[in-house]
Amino acid sequence: MKLIMASSNKNKIAEIKGMLNDVEILSLKAIGFNAEIEETGSSFNENALIKAQTIYNLYHIPTIADDSGLCVPALDGAPGIYSHRFAGEECDDKKNNALLIKKMEGKADRRAYYECAICYYDGSAHYFNGQIWGEIIEEARGSNGFGYDPYFYIPSLNKTMAELSMDEKNKISHRHIATEGLGVYLNELSRNI
Repeated sequence: MKLIMASSNKNKIAEIKGMLNDVEILSLKAIGFNAEIEETGSSFNENALIKAQTIYNLYHIPTIADDSGLCVPALDGAPGIYSHRFAGEECDDKKNNALLIKKMEGKADRRAYYECAICYYDGSAHYFNGQIWGEIIEEARGSNGFGYDPYFYIPSLNKTMAELSMDEKNKISHRHIATEGLGVYLNELSRNI
């Protein structure tokens, strides 16, 4: 089975490829698409749909798109769908993390969760969602992963996401949970073809 992944984020593509071994996944770069798809949705599902539908309508190959982010109840769900650009349009992980830590100053409730929405689109949309809960710590720990991973602490593991190996992360992450659902769906699809 061949799919396009509507993402140019190398980290996300690597994670998904690592979990869907039996599927050929083409990146946007591989298909020669290098325009920016505007994420104008008001939820992770809507943004994933916008990306998947845009690429499918251009190439007519089943497409998956992921939208994910960090949600912090003490910040009314922020950064949420704005996780990638929390500190502004021209920001990076360092600036996003600095703003997160600043906004968390004095907050007793440090709970947070990563949420992932994957949309599989082949003319109709199918959604697969995953969440993992943890808490925001004040000092970065670990050098693996990306985004908010150095500050996202998982009490049951006594580690941040950035302290996990890629294999460890792929077994528990929000993206893993969503991708598991996608994998089951793709297996059912291939059996019915």
